[in-house]
Amino acid sequence: MDNEHSFRENLLALLIGCAMVSLGIIFFNKVGLLTGGTAGLAIFITKVSDFSFGQVFFAINLPFYLLSATRMGWRFTLNTFVAVSLVSFAADYLHHAIEIAYIDPLYAALIGSGLIGTGMLVIFRHKMSLGGFNILALFLQERYGIRAGKVQMGLDCSIVIMSLFIVDPIIIGLSILGAVVTNLILAMNHKPGRYQATAS
Repeated sequence: MDNEHSFRENLLALLIGCAMVSLGIIFFNKVGLLTGGTAGLAIFITKVSDFSFGQVFFAINLPFYLLSATRMGWRFTLNTFVAVSLVSFAADYLHHAIEIAYIDPLYAALIGSGLIGTGMLVIFRHKMSLGGFNILALFLQERYGIRAGKVQMGLDCSIVIMSLFIVDPIIIGLSILGAVVTNLILAMNHKPGRYQATAS
């Protein structure tokens, strides 16, 4: 079975996946929730600095492109760079298109994490990622057959737990719930041999 996608399909997946992830991040930011991976690390840094999410997310992903280029190929790396750039931009400027007056924290955790997980799944299946830990997780899946969702879940929960010192315990609990939901979506749907990213 040929799993290759056309340029139009990849472009549509890029736009839809990044839009879903960006909206999920906005849900999280609205109520102060954290997430895992480089996105979670970026949110953490914004809480202790004056930088925006987009600025930090874009910057901390830069070192991971070397691993991506040498292990996953230039096509994957370029796609990932574009995806990271789109999410960085959208997360900072989407408030010009949508304004959320109130959202329940539990709803934000469940729906926001669902949006992030599904958006990442769409992106993964079209030979791209959202950089950072995504690249590491996909590399381990490709090389050693370890499910990307399981790797991502371990890293994500570690990032959230690290935030115990600066965030209310209730928010931490909801953030962990969100991390579990996001990565269950990946673990159940992104398996070795199914839509794997390959070097090019």
